[in-house]
Amino acid sequence: MADLVHLMRPGTLQLPALPPLALYVHLPWCLRKCPYCDFNSHEVKGNVLAADTAEAYLAALRADLEAALPLIWGRPVVSIFIGGGTPSLFNPEQIAQLISDIRARLPLEPGCEITLEANPGTFERERFKGFRQAGVTRLSVGVQSFDDAQLKTLGRVHSSTQAREALAEAAESFETFNLDLMYALPGQTLDDLARELDTALSFRPPHLSIYHLTIEPNTVFATRTPAGLPDPDLASDMLDLITEKTGATGLSRYEVSAYAREGHRCQHNLNYWQFGDYLGIGAGAHSKLSFPNRVLRQVRWREPAAFMAQANKVSNEQEVARKDLPFEFMLNALRLKEGVTVTQFLERTGLPLSAIAGGLETARGRGLLSTDPARIQPTERGFDFLSDLQQLFL
Repeated sequence: MADLVHLMRPGTLQLPALPPLALYVHLPWCLRKCPYCDFNSHEVKGNVLAADTAEAYLAALRADLEAALPLIWGRPVVSIFIGGGTPSLFNPEQIAQLISDIRARLPLEPGCEITLEANPGTFERERFKGFRQAGVTRLSVGVQSFDDAQLKTLGRVHSSTQAREALAEAAESFETFNLDLMYALPGQTLDDLARELDTALSFRPPHLSIYHLTIEPNTVFATRTPAGLPDPDLASDMLDLITEKTGATGLSRYEVSAYAREGHRCQHNLNYWQFGDYLGIGAGAHSKLSFPNRVLRQVRWREPAAFMAQANKVSNEQEVARKDLPFEFMLNALRLKEGVTVTQFLERTGLPLSAIAGGLETARGRGLLSTDPARIQPTERGFDFLSDLQQLFL
């Protein structure tokens, strides 16, 4: 773990204030590794997470958090995200223990958002209610599809019926919950997607995350790519349909892949996109932490066994180079439909505006950014050609 004295010495940056701080907790196990998934997830044996494994892992998370405390001492936490893997493999009592351990060590902002990822395949009646009682304030349900044939192709362990039951209980137990859906699936037509959306929206989700199925390196789909993936034109039509149908039910698109009702945006993700800080604990978790004169990145040990054996050490740690900060900031900020203020760029990178002036001028000239000098905000065209816009700041 980085030496605090070393981190506080003079450096090349000048941050006027530290950004908000979030906590990410990685619970790495799942029932089955999906063929499209490139996350750090590991299959449990026998479809059950052993109690002694869960206990040992929770103890390792405590050790990890305690070792990191000097780097974030006194800073309040604005949101907590418990991601995976499939965190809902842990039972409500174990999640309650985890949240209690965090509360005992970190000051949480009043109303701190605490999100738990859950999959319908691990759903049991009353389980979601148990997570709510454990202190979780927001559930994110990984449905991906309501079509049983597509669920099979995607390697999901749940059925369409289980997905519907899980969402019904999520709506009953949580004021805010998120529904995850994928599109541009093998052989999917616009009519197929319209049916998926109608089903998803019938649950009146306060938040909807919609992801284009992409073929990532080092996944099963990279070596055995499914046939019939929609071409870019059809995928673009699908995105138009998503925006149209969500808008008609009161959900507005606030980020490239996220739609929300008023008051239900994901605070944790907003903090990422606004280049806030986050401490990541658990196997393979990433951190980005700011200090008055530098920004530090860390990565934990990836394999659960390796992480548990040395939870108080990080596997990789480096300062973000001054020249890399403009692109890192823009990669996140430009995902937001409303963009960010110029002041946020100055505060969160510690750089002068001249560091991005050339990119801003080119982007505005091409109609990819709004002309408001106080904001860095993509236009409709900029949002449609996001990767082209982001590249201008490389």
